[in-house]
Amino acid sequence: MGIPTMVSNGTNGMNGTGVTPARSFGGVVVGLLGLVATSAIAGLLVTVSLTPVVALTGVTTSSTINVFATLPDYLEIEPLAQRSNIYATQSDGSPVLLATLYDQNRVEVGWEDIGQNVKDAAIAGEDPRFYEHGGVDLQGTMRGAMTTAFKGSVQGGSSITQQYVKNVLVQKCEMLPTEEEISDCYEAATVTTAARKLKEMRLAIGVEKKYAKNDILRQYLNIAGFGGRVYGIEAAASYYYGRTAADLTVAQAASLLSIVNNPGKFRLDRPASETNGAANGYQDNRLRRDYILGSMLKYGKITRAEFDAAIAAPVEPNINEPSTGCQTAGANAYFCDYVIHVLAEDPVFGADEEARITNIRRGGFDVYTTLDLDLQNAAITTMNDNVPKSLDGWDVGGVISSVEVGTGRVLAMTQNKDYSQDPEVQAAGNNWSSVNYNTDFATGGSRGFQPGSTYKVFTLAEWLNTGHSLDERVDSAPRSQWGTFNDSCLGPQNYDSEGWSPKNDANESGGNYSALESTIGSINTGFIGMAKRLDLCGIRKMAEAFGVHRADGDPLSQSASAVIGTNEIAPLSMAVAFAGIANQGVTCSPIVIDKMIDSAGTEVPIPESKCAQSVSPEADRQMIAALNQVLTKGTAVQSNSATVPYVPMFGKTGTTDGAKDTWMSGASSKVATVVGVVTVTGDANQRARDFFSGPAATARHRMWPVVMSVANAKYGGDPFPGVPIAPVPQAEVDEEDPGQDVPAPDVPDEND
Repeated sequence: MGIPTMVSNGTNGMNGTGVTPARSFGGVVVGLLGLVATSAIAGLLVTVSLTPVVALTGVTTSSTINVFATLPDYLEIEPLAQRSNIYATQSDGSPVLLATLYDQNRVEVGWEDIGQNVKDAAIAGEDPRFYEHGGVDLQGTMRGAMTTAFKGSVQGGSSITQQYVKNVLVQKCEMLPTEEEISDCYEAATVTTAARKLKEMRLAIGVEKKYAKNDILRQYLNIAGFGGRVYGIEAAASYYYGRTAADLTVAQAASLLSIVNNPGKFRLDRPASETNGAANGYQDNRLRRDYILGSMLKYGKITRAEFDAAIAAPVEPNINEPSTGCQTAGANAYFCDYVIHVLAEDPVFGADEEARITNIRRGGFDVYTTLDLDLQNAAITTMNDNVPKSLDGWDVGGVISSVEVGTGRVLAMTQNKDYSQDPEVQAAGNNWSSVNYNTDFATGGSRGFQPGSTYKVFTLAEWLNTGHSLDERVDSAPRSQWGTFNDSCLGPQNYDSEGWSPKNDANESGGNYSALESTIGSINTGFIGMAKRLDLCGIRKMAEAFGVHRADGDPLSQSASAVIGTNEIAPLSMAVAFAGIANQGVTCSPIVIDKMIDSAGTEVPIPESKCAQSVSPEADRQMIAALNQVLTKGTAVQSNSATVPYVPMFGKTGTTDGAKDTWMSGASSKVATVVGVVTVTGDANQRARDFFSGPAATARHRMWPVVMSVANAKYGGDPFPGVPIAPVPQAEVDEEDPGQDVPAPDVPDEND
C-alpha cells in the first residue's frame, strides 16, 4: 500500500509548494557524498557511508559496491495493524463505542493530527539531519561504524528512515500465521549482522526515492512501538497521558519519543520499577527525555524558556488503560460477544475462524451494529428491576432478545449476568458468566432451553398450512394410550408402551377442543390431538422453515413430546421465528451488522439476512388471528394490558415441565421480542419462588411490556393484512396517578 503525499506545516526540506518532494536517485547520492568530485573518492565513501560495517571488517570496496547494487531497493509496505471498533448507534445517528479489539493498540493518524512538538522531538532525538540526508545519515553511520569497530558488534547510526524500514519488516513478521514463522522472521529483521544492516540501508534509500520526507516521518510515528502492545504516537499519547498526539506538551512529547529508543527500558506504565518508576521520578525516561530536550534546544526547535520549563516538569504519566474486548461494553457485552462470533464465521475475513479473528483484531475496521440502544436500555433496565443476578439455591437466568420484523436486525439482547471471560472472575460467583444465554452454543451461547408452549406455534402453522381450520375440533382428552402418530421421515411412532401421558396445566379434561381454543388456553392435549392428524416430520420441518434449530447443533427432535416444546432452543431463534410470523410468514435470518468500514474508509461486504416464505400467507393470517386472542383473553393478558402505546400484536406464553423455565414471546408488525426466566443449572419451580419484584413465574409479564412499549412508541405498528384483531382490553387506571397503568390480574398460567 503506497503512502499518500501529505502537506507539511513545517519548513524543513520543503519545496515552494509546501510539499516535501520524494528524493531522486541523484538527490540520494548527493546527500550521501556531499559534493565529492572524484569517482575514486566517491566509491570509497559509498562503501564507508553505506556499508561501514562491511568496510571495517575487511570486505573490499569493489565487492561491497557490487553486493549493495544487487540488493532490492523496493519495500512493499503493508497496511499497519490497527485496532477495530464495534459501535451501536443512538437515535440521533451518533455512534457509541461498545468495544475495541486489537493485537496492536494503534490508531493511525495523518500529518496534521501529529503535533509539531512530537515531530521536533522525533527528529532531534533520533535523526537531527533527517531533512538533509538521503535515507542514510553519513555522520551517524560513521559514528556507529567506529563503535562497531572497537566493540565488535553493529551499533547505532540508524536514521529515521532506516528505523522505519526495520519497523516495516517487523510488522510484516507480525502478520505471519504461526509463532514459528513470526519468530524466524523477527530474527532475520533484527539480527545484528552486516548483511542485515546493508539490506536496511539499501531499502531506506529506496523509500527515500519514492516517498516524501514528511510521509516517512508520519509513518514512522504511526508504526513505532511505545512499550507493550502500544503502537503509534496517537495510541501512546492516549495511553500514557490521556491526550491526542496533536496536544502533547514539549516535555510529554520528549518523554514518549524516549520510549521509542528502548521501549522496555523507558516505558512509563511500570510505576513499581526500581530503575524507572514512580519512586525515582521515572529516572531512566527522564534522563533520555532531557537529552532530547537538549537536542531540541540545540537545533532551534524550542526556546531557552521552553527548554527550562520542560526540564523542570516532572515525568507524570496518566495511564489510561485502553478498552479491549467485550467486557468493556458493560451490559451490552453479550451482544458484543455475539457480533464477534458472527465476524469469526464470515468467510470475507479469512479462510478459517482463527484467521478471521486475527484480521478483525488487526484490520482497523469500524463495525456499526444493529443494536437499538433505546430498546436495549429498556431491556437492561427491566431485567435489572426484575431478575436477580444470582440467588441462593437457584442458578437463575433471565433473557431478552428483540428482532426487527422483515429485516432480521437484532435490536436488543441482554441477560441477568455480568460478563467476563476470566475463569477466576467467574469462580467468584454465579452472577458472572461468559455464556450468552440468548444464542446458540456455536456462537458463544448455551446449549439452549426448552421453549415450552411457545413451540406450539409450529404445530399450529402446520395445521393451518395443510388445510385444517381454527374451528376444527380434535379428540383432546388426557390419556396414556395415544396410539400411532404418522411420521413420514422416521416411520410410524407409537409411545403407548412408555406410558406417555401428558397433562394439562389446570387439569382440563375436555375431550373436544378446537384448534383456536387449544391455542388460546395453551392446551397440551389439544395440540397432541392436532399432531395425531398431522405428520410429525412435517411439524419439525415447519419449525425449521421458521429458522428454528437446536442450540447445541443437533437435529430437532420430532417426537410427539416435541410438539409441546421439549427441544432446547436459543431465545434468539424463537425471536426470529415470531418475527417471521409477523412478516406474513416470511422469516429472515438474524443479522447484527448494519455497516462495516475498513481502515481506508471503504465500506466492506457484510453478512446479509436471508428471507424465505415459511408458511402460506393465508395460514399465517389465521395464526396471527389466533395468537392475538392469546393476548386479549388467553394466557398473555397481563403482558398485553401493560403494553403502552397499544398497536396490533400477537403472542404466546410458555412454561416448561415443573415451571423450570417461563416465556413470553410476541410481536407487532415491526418488532418481535422473546423474554424468558430460565433455570441455568439444577432444578427450580418458579411458581414456588419470589423475586424482589414479585413472583418469579410472572416476571416475564413484567418485562415484556417494558420492551414492547418502547418498541411500539419508536417503531409503531400496522394492522396485519387481512387479520381481524380483537379489541384491546382497557387497562385499569390508578385514579391517584392517571398516567400509571395497573397490570391486569394474573391469568391462570399456560400448560406445561
